[in-house]
Amino acid sequence: MALKTDTKRTLRKIGFGVILAILCAYMIIPIYIVVKVSFGTTEEVMTQHPTLLPHAITLEHWADVLTSGNVLAPLLKSFTVATATTVVAILIVSPAAYAISRLSRKVKLSFVMVLFFTKMFPTIGIALPISVNFLKWNLMDTSLGLILADLIGQLPFMAWILVSTFSGIPRDLDEAAYIDGATRMQALMRVIFPVAGQGIAVAGMYVWLNCWNEFTYALYLSLSTKTLPLMVYYYIERGGMFQTAAYATILAIPVIIVTFILQRYLKSGYLSGAIKG
Repeated sequence: MALKTDTKRTLRKIGFGVILAILCAYMIIPIYIVVKVSFGTTEEVMTQHPTLLPHAITLEHWADVLTSGNVLAPLLKSFTVATATTVVAILIVSPAAYAISRLSRKVKLSFVMVLFFTKMFPTIGIALPISVNFLKWNLMDTSLGLILADLIGQLPFMAWILVSTFSGIPRDLDEAAYIDGATRMQALMRVIFPVAGQGIAVAGMYVWLNCWNEFTYALYLSLSTKTLPLMVYYYIERGGMFQTAAYATILAIPVIIVTFILQRYLKSGYLSGAIKG
């Protein structure tokens, strides 16, 4: 009986490992192909029977992109807009989500449903009226305009995540802080926010990634200085496959770095440690 149980566990582990390997390959292989194309020669990439490993590497396509003068400005604009939107969203949403999480169940559910319905409107349907109004307010082709536009979509998204995060924090922590003489603001800043640090970091990471890869608002609101996703689109329109691959690789590098830095916040058990303290 024990042997059968061990066999089943082993088979489950093997099955889980195979599924995990397939999922990893499914996500990694497209990125690898893009990077391979960006460094590949025309003859090798355009062949009818491409190989998995490159036989020849060239820096010609990267030289074309880096010397074009269209990398630094889009990179800085994308980074500035994504970072500023994330910081502003955290400052606005965190206290609001905490307040919603401490409401009654019915009221909290109503707020969550409203947040859900705001995400049902397509971005393309919102971008056009926004661009018309921003043109009147002299916000076209500015980083501030993109930040305000991104906040329209990202505030409900972050609130949706953080309401769930704060709802999972026991109210005993609030009451314990009040008993120790803390005000509501002190309890929020010194107790609740540190405990919710993982959820806030994860929500911030998703918002940053969404803004970094955002395309629709940038298409409507950017005229002279474009963002990196717009530059990828620009070379796709021109048929520059190799330059497109190089820009896509540049676009993916910060995503990998941000994910690597914040991966420690994805660990579980942060709440139990706070309660023990």
